[in-house]
Amino acid sequence: MKKRNRFSVPSKYIFAALVLLCIGTMFASYSTGFAGKTLSRICGYVFVPFEKGINQVGGWARSKKDTLDDLAETQAKNQELQAQVDELTLENSRLMQNQYRLQELEELYALDQTYGEYNKVAANIIASDAGNWFNTFVIDKGTADGVDVDMNVIAGSGLVGIVTKAGSNWAQVRSIIDDMSNVSAQVLSTSDLCFVKGDLQLIDQGMIQLYQLQDTEGRASIGDTVVTSHVSEKYHSGLLIGYINELSLDANNLTRSGTLTPAVDFEHLHSVLVITDLKQNGAEQEEE
Repeated sequence: MKKRNRFSVPSKYIFAALVLLCIGTMFASYSTGFAGKTLSRICGYVFVPFEKGINQVGGWARSKKDTLDDLAETQAKNQELQAQVDELTLENSRLMQNQYRLQELEELYALDQTYGEYNKVAANIIASDAGNWFNTFVIDKGTADGVDVDMNVIAGSGLVGIVTKAGSNWAQVRSIIDDMSNVSAQVLSTSDLCFVKGDLQLIDQGMIQLYQLQDTEGRASIGDTVVTSHVSEKYHSGLLIGYINELSLDANNLTRSGTLTPAVDFEHLHSVLVITDLKQNGAEQEEE
């Protein structure tokens, strides 16, 4: 049984029919004015929404692209600004360090002028015991620079301590706040003798001990200046130690004891001056 052939129209005829339809539509539009009304309405309903949709999609795409471009530009600017901030922060830190260093050098220079009768060597602290206080530390000058044991060390406004060990290019210093330190001293205004002893627990309150003040008449008072005494075996006389903070009469009713505020900031030491002249005369009291 033969299969029936399906009816088909060649594509060229279909194309020709569409062309004729378009030409007829155009003719009708120009001759009757159909395009001005009905055709425009059809186009408005069919093509305008489609065009609006395309425009909206295109606008959204352009907006997203502009946003991404702006974000990339902003990130680049932020990185550049952050680099500038980091550079300025580093430069500010250097300037602050230089300022602190200059201030410290100015203090050392003023101290050098105050005790101009002594020969001195400037030194930097290169190591210290653990903790917040410079009770013992090491400096970068030694015997090769004229620094030796029992030489007095000063900084800030007055006495720091004494050299206890010395190598060719280093020296160890024990400060007056150390528990092992005991300095023969005197109240400057009255010349009454006393002792100043280190106390690492008391220094947390910013003070050190003053005891056996031979002030039977009670002339010394709060705020008086305390310096190293002329009878000290190892310390030159007249070096500023600190200021009286409190005093009370001892049980023997003959001497007074209390505390004083040291003249040196023992929490922020960086550089010191070593008096290279040793004390020549003896003393009535032996000091550690």
